[in-house]
Amino acid sequence: MNDIDMMSVNAIRALAADTVQKANSGHPGLPLGAAPMAYELWAKHMKHNPKNPDWVNRDRFILSGGHGSSLLYALLHLFGYGNLSMDDMKDFRQWNSKTPGHPEYGHTIGVEATTGPLGAGMAMAVGMAMAEAHLATRFNKEGYPIVDHYTYVLGGDGCMMEGVSYEAFSLAGTLKLGKLIVLYDSNKISIEGDTDIAFTEDVKKRFEAFGFQTLVVEDGNNLEEIGKAITEAKADTTRPTMITVRTKIGHGCPAKEGTASAHGEPLGLDNVYALKENLGLDPEKEFYIPQEIYDYVAQIVKENQNIEKKWNIMFEEYCVKYPEMKELWDKMHNSNIEEILLEAKDFWEVEQKADATRNISGQLINKIKNYVPGFIGGSADLAPSTKTYMSGEGDFSATNYGGRNLHFGVRELAMAAIGNGMALHGGLKPYVSTFFVFSDYVKPMARLSALMGTPLTYVFTHDSIGVGEDGPTHEPIEQLAMLRSLPNFTVYRPADTAETAAAWFYAVTSKHTPTALVLTRQNLPQLEGTGKDALKGGYILSDSKKENPDVILMASGSEVQLAVEAKVQLEKENIAVRVVSMPSMDVFDQQSQEYRDSVLPKNCRKRVAIEALSSFGWGKYVGLDGSYVTMESFGASAPANTLFEKFGITTDNVVKAVREILD
Repeated sequence: MNDIDMMSVNAIRALAADTVQKANSGHPGLPLGAAPMAYELWAKHMKHNPKNPDWVNRDRFILSGGHGSSLLYALLHLFGYGNLSMDDMKDFRQWNSKTPGHPEYGHTIGVEATTGPLGAGMAMAVGMAMAEAHLATRFNKEGYPIVDHYTYVLGGDGCMMEGVSYEAFSLAGTLKLGKLIVLYDSNKISIEGDTDIAFTEDVKKRFEAFGFQTLVVEDGNNLEEIGKAITEAKADTTRPTMITVRTKIGHGCPAKEGTASAHGEPLGLDNVYALKENLGLDPEKEFYIPQEIYDYVAQIVKENQNIEKKWNIMFEEYCVKYPEMKELWDKMHNSNIEEILLEAKDFWEVEQKADATRNISGQLINKIKNYVPGFIGGSADLAPSTKTYMSGEGDFSATNYGGRNLHFGVRELAMAAIGNGMALHGGLKPYVSTFFVFSDYVKPMARLSALMGTPLTYVFTHDSIGVGEDGPTHEPIEQLAMLRSLPNFTVYRPADTAETAAAWFYAVTSKHTPTALVLTRQNLPQLEGTGKDALKGGYILSDSKKENPDVILMASGSEVQLAVEAKVQLEKENIAVRVVSMPSMDVFDQQSQEYRDSVLPKNCRKRVAIEALSSFGWGKYVGLDGSYVTMESFGASAPANTLFEKFGITTDNVVKAVREILD
């Protein structure tokens, strides 16, 4: 270990402390304790090029303990990522700064994932490692390891307490993801005090049970020992590795070191002064890194640039030697999926028979896989029910990373986070799946999908009381309203084959928005008038004979047919009815005001929303003069047809609602 290395560590510590202190907000404890392991990794072991942050073969680093963001920003500044300046460090946690309170993907160059909810970064790292393994299997040739990088994730005791971490690591061990390395900042302190009040398990043994290589560094300040552990971790490519690094939260601050108060509040000016004195730094200097440290790190960056240059030469040779692989690479990284699918005639074919939209979705998945080679996905142990299995594509496993069918086990929360990680990695178009009612388990990671703009597709089946005999525990009611309320998250609930094709087209061509497909278990008829207009979110399925309708019926999914049937009955009574199919409120609301007014004209205030789920959210279209045929309670256990009858989700009830508002 050179003196300059420890100087660099302490400079990072001081910068992180100054950053939190100036903002008078933040978490100095993790940065002070974990700075040595983070610096050792970035400077001596991690393959990355700050001058090209998107280099596809870079090692990935995720700070799962996102509250320690000042550590990550200090590293990004020191290594020269995105010109993150000292002024940006001084702007920590302020409006429109490059240094928000928790790391945000797409906002700060060099941040690989949005983290903050503890454990989420751990699970996303598993997804990145899975993506690396899959792409390496598909592309690497002898002498040409063009996909060959590690995924590192750093988190503390809180991350280890969260269930999502253990869901994901259990799968990682099963899959033997040897290029996944977990750095566990073990300081035994959480917000409420010593972790023994709630967390006494032997974490090392638990990881051993998962199938991880487990290593321990007793002194978190010993760069040499940390380096040896990382080297040993990289050498074992048959198992993922967890390195426990014993640290002290708030290291170097005499009044705060090892205490809960170091976690989530500024140290105080006097304590920052004492910290710098204790670390052998000039306490009078704020936001200061000596030029010799900048120069030293710049040399490390140059070496990493050379590593990328060598890779680029190898990749060029590879493309010449294997032109068919170059073509596949381009399809998976740069292809125009929208253009490809628009021209795929079989994708838009409609077979005129009643079918469940989950079955139709399954058929579409098996068409998409032929056009989108990066298409990969699976379910939380439900593929036979959610119809998400790709025939002939093999199962992703420890013995076959090339399989395109993922088996997440009964781990919905981790599944969604892993899907995020795979999408973030690049080169793949992942989807995940479970029953719609279990979107409750998925929600926190779906929210991260929306925040990050990762175009992960969520396939949710068994979408209403149509689940039937399984009863209220498996019958979603409020879940559609929940997902519709998410910003930057698109929900599609299609009514038949044509709308399901439009929904999948939207999902698989989306670049910055996750999409949920909400699908039926029961068969639905093919409706006249459905088609690519569903790409507008809402459209006129069947118009009234009068220019200005007397009433507008609005529905999604399985209830669109009720609106169509009710229109037939009502027109016999000389009531002019317009039927609007609304597969996606999110997409409809993005259309021009002119288009929206053409579908839902302001001069027709008599409107009825029909959906076998909560009415919440329909009010913006129904207005004060409208009505609802929706669910106002939980479901029950009985055959689906019985439930629709008992809960009033019927054509007759729609007709009755129309008569009432017209009277």
